[in-house]
Amino acid sequence: MDKSYDPAAIEQRWYQHWEEQSYFAPGGGGDPYCIMLPPPNVTGSLHMGHAFQDTIMDTLTRWQRMKGADTLWQPGTDHAGIATQMVVERQLLAQGKSRHDLGRERFIDAVWNWKDQSGDTISRQMRRLGASVDWSNHRFTMDEPLSHAVRLVFVRLYEEGLIYRGERLVNWDPVLHTALSDLEVVSHEENGKLWHIRYPRCDGSGHLVVATTRPETLLGDTAVAVHPEDERYRDLVGKELELPLTGRRIPVIADEYVEREFGSGCVKITPAHDFNDYEIGRRHNLPLINVLDPNACLNEQAPEAYRGLDRFAARERIVADLSEHGLLEKIEDHRLMIPRGDRSHAVVEPYLTDQWYVKIAPLAEPAIEAVEDGRIRFVPANWSKTYFDWMHRIEDWCISRQLWWGHRIPAWYDPDGRIHVGLDEADARRRSSLDEQVPLRQDDDVLDTWFSSALWPFTTLGWPDQTDYLERFYPTSVLVTGFDIIFFWVARMIMMGLRFMDDVPFRTIYIHGLIRDAHGQKMSKSKGNVLDPLDLIDGIELEPLVAKRTTGLMQPEMAPAIEKATRREFPDGIPAYGTDALRFTFAALATTGRDIRFDLGRIEGNRNFCNKVWNAARFVLMQTEGQQVTRGEQTGVIDRWILSRMHRMVAEVESQLNDYRLDLAAQVLYEFTWNEYCDWYLEFAKATLQSGDAAARSTTRHVLLTVLETTLRTLHPIMPFITEEIWQRVRPALGIEGDSIMLQPFPVPGPIDEEAERDVTWLKEVVQGLRRIRSELNLPPARMLDVWFQDGSASDRDRQQRFADAIGQLARVHSIQWLEPDAASDQCAVALVGELKILLPLKGLVNVEEELARLNKQLERETLDLRKSEGKLGNRRFVDNAPGEVVEQERQRLAAHRSNVENLNAQLQRLEALRD
Repeated sequence: MDKSYDPAAIEQRWYQHWEEQSYFAPGGGGDPYCIMLPPPNVTGSLHMGHAFQDTIMDTLTRWQRMKGADTLWQPGTDHAGIATQMVVERQLLAQGKSRHDLGRERFIDAVWNWKDQSGDTISRQMRRLGASVDWSNHRFTMDEPLSHAVRLVFVRLYEEGLIYRGERLVNWDPVLHTALSDLEVVSHEENGKLWHIRYPRCDGSGHLVVATTRPETLLGDTAVAVHPEDERYRDLVGKELELPLTGRRIPVIADEYVEREFGSGCVKITPAHDFNDYEIGRRHNLPLINVLDPNACLNEQAPEAYRGLDRFAARERIVADLSEHGLLEKIEDHRLMIPRGDRSHAVVEPYLTDQWYVKIAPLAEPAIEAVEDGRIRFVPANWSKTYFDWMHRIEDWCISRQLWWGHRIPAWYDPDGRIHVGLDEADARRRSSLDEQVPLRQDDDVLDTWFSSALWPFTTLGWPDQTDYLERFYPTSVLVTGFDIIFFWVARMIMMGLRFMDDVPFRTIYIHGLIRDAHGQKMSKSKGNVLDPLDLIDGIELEPLVAKRTTGLMQPEMAPAIEKATRREFPDGIPAYGTDALRFTFAALATTGRDIRFDLGRIEGNRNFCNKVWNAARFVLMQTEGQQVTRGEQTGVIDRWILSRMHRMVAEVESQLNDYRLDLAAQVLYEFTWNEYCDWYLEFAKATLQSGDAAARSTTRHVLLTVLETTLRTLHPIMPFITEEIWQRVRPALGIEGDSIMLQPFPVPGPIDEEAERDVTWLKEVVQGLRRIRSELNLPPARMLDVWFQDGSASDRDRQQRFADAIGQLARVHSIQWLEPDAASDQCAVALVGELKILLPLKGLVNVEEELARLNKQLERETLDLRKSEGKLGNRRFVDNAPGEVVEQERQRLAAHRSNVENLNAQLQRLEALRD
C-alpha cells in the first residue's frame, strides 16, 4: 500500500471497474429490494442536496446488495419542462433568435440536440459520488416508452371523468407565459407599500378605507368584505360602494375570512387576481373580472386610460389618479412576501385562465387510506401528519403548462371546439368516431413535469407492459426524499400507483432533512454560501472558487461581498477531501431533524478518519505479510475482547440501518474503528507481536486481519472506495475468494464475550488513569513509573496480575505495589477505577517549584479567559443580539474554562502538600 491515502488515485478506477463488470445490475438470490432515484432535472448538476440524498440511497442499496437481496436502484432524469426550455431559449437568444423563429417542431429538435450533448452531466457526477445505480436501466421521462405511458394515463383518466378542462386561478409567470406549480414559485420578504384607498358609499354618506399592496388589481374588484360580527360595518352589509376610477358599483359582503383587527377591517375582493379572494368569490357568487393579459399588462376589461400598460406602470398611474381624486388616504412602508418564478424571477400573478385539471378527490381517498392502514409508513413517523393535513385539504391539480418542451397534451379540437382525446390523432378520431375529413387541431399545452414524475415507480419498470422488472420490483421498498416534495411528488405517486397498479408504489417513505450551511442558512448563490460536492471531493483553489461563486449571480451587485466572504472563509481554497470522507460526513448528518447543518470541520475530521483506516491497514499488512497467520484454538482475552466488540458493532450497525438511522450507524462505526480497533487493539497487538510466543503472535495476526476485513465490509456501504482498495489487499491473507467487496456478504454478528469485555474495560480504565496522571504532571512519555494500587476487590488483584505486562507496556509502568487499605497516600496523584485507587507517589518524581510555577501560570491564563467568558454572558446585549450558535459556543467555552480551573486547583493542592 502507498504510504499516504490518496483518494484521487483509487476512486474513479474502482468505479469504472464496478460499472464495467455490471455489478450494479440486479441479481441477488434474496427478496427484491428496490429504490427509485428521485429523477433530477436533465439540466441539473450535482448539488449538496443531491449528494446527501444519493449517499443515503447508495448506502441502503449497497447494504441490501451485500445482504443478498435482488437489488435495483433505478436511475433516470426528468425532462424539466421550464428549466430545459429556458436553457435552449437562452442559447437561441445569444444568436439573436427566439423559439418562434424556429417553430415548434424545429425548436423541439434543438432541445433534443442539447439534451444529447449536455443532458447527462448529473449522471457523470453521480458516478463520482459512487452511486451504484443500474445504469443499464436508465430512464428519461421523454423517452418514447415513458411518453406512451404518460399519454395512456391521460386518456384513461379523461375517459373516467377524472381529467377535465376549466377556467380557474393559477400561478402565472408573465415572462415565461405559463402556469407554474406551487413548487416553482419562491416567495421572499421584500420592501413594498401599503396603499389605503377610500371607496365611496353610493348613498353619499361617506366612504370605507381599504388597504392593498397591489392597487392595480382594484380595477377587478367585485366586492368589499367585512367580518360578519364586526359592529362597525354590520349595517353596511348588502349596501353598495363606488369602485374608484371605474364607475362600477360593488357590494359590501360579510365573510369570516376577514380579520377584524387588521387595518380598517375592510378587505377588497378581487376573485380573478387573488387565491383567497377566488374562494370568497365562489362562496358569494361574485363575478370574475380579469384585468390582466398574459404579459401582465392591463387588458380591455380595465378603463381605457390604463389599457396596455404594464402592471407596475399602471400602478403608478392609478395611485396618481386616486390621489388627484382625493381617494388616497395614506401610503405606508410595508414588508411583504413577494412570489417569484424560480426560473424567470418575475413576480408571479394569480391569473384566471383555461387549464387542464385532474379531479383529485377520488384519487386522494385511497392514498390517505394506504398510509392510515400501514401499507405505507413514513420515517420519521411524524411526517404522516404533514401528509394527512395536506391530503385532507387537497384541491384539483392543474396539469397543463404553456410550453413547447414536454409531453404535449393528447387532446384535439374540431372546428366546433369539441375535445377529442386519444393516444395520437388517429386514436382520438377512432374513439370519437370522427371522419378523416373533419380537421383537428392539437392542444398547444404540455403536461406538468410532475404528471410524468407521478408515474415514475411503474413506468420506469416497463408499464404498461408486464415486464420482468415490473413483476419483480413493484411495489418498491423505500422512497428516499426531502420533506419539501411530499405534496408535489410523493402523494401523487401514491395516488397514481394505487390507480394504475392497484398497489402502493413503495412500502416506506424515508424523509430526510435539507442541507444548510454551518450557520443554518439555506444554501443559495445570492448568499455566496453554496458548496459544490465535487469541489469538496477534488479540491479547488481560491481564485477558481471565487470566480465560481460570483459568476451568474441573480444580483450581480452581491459579487463583491460574496468574494470577500469567500476569501475570508477559504483563504487557501478547499482541499481535496475525497468521496468517502464526504459520504461518511453525509451519513453522520442524516439525523431525523428538519434542517441539517454542514460544517467543513466535520468533513475534515472524516478525512482524518479515512487516513486512520488507511494507516491501520498498512500496519496490519506490514505485520502479517510473509508471516504465519492462523486461527488460534485458545484465543487470549484481549483478542476475545476485540472480536466481541466487533460483533456488537456489526449488530448495532445492522439495527441502525434497519431503522434508517445512518447517523447512529456512522457513529458506531467511527467509535469502534478509531477508538477500539485502531487506538486500543493495535496497541495491545503490538505488545503481543513484540513479546508473545509464536502461537500468540500468529493468532493475533489472524485477529488483526479478521477484524479489519469485517470492519471494511461493515463500512463499505458508506465508504465504498477506500474499503474496496484495502479489502483487495487484505483478502489474500485470509484466503477469501471474490472479485469485489461489494459482492461479499454483509457481516453477521457472532457471540458476545461479556467476561472479556469486562476484563479489558478494566485494563483500559487503568491505563487511561495512569496516562491522565502523566499528562497532568507533564511527565515525559518514555519515563517509567512506579505505581501503587490500593483498596479494590479480589477481581482487581486478579486482573492486575493477568494484565501486568500489558499495563507495563501501555502505561510505561516499571512496578506495581499493593498498599494496605490504611496506608497513608496523601502525597500521591490519584486515579479511580471503581473502588480501586491507582496512586503515583509524587516525591522525587517532579520538580515541585518548577511544576507549581508552570501550573500557576496556566491557572492565571485560564482564570483570565474564564472572567472574559463570564463577562460576555453577563452582558444582556450580547446574549439577546448575538446569533444563537455564537451564544451557545460561548456557554461551552465557559464550562470548559471552569472545568480547567477546577482541575488546575486540584493539581496545585497536591503539589503544595509535597512542598510542606
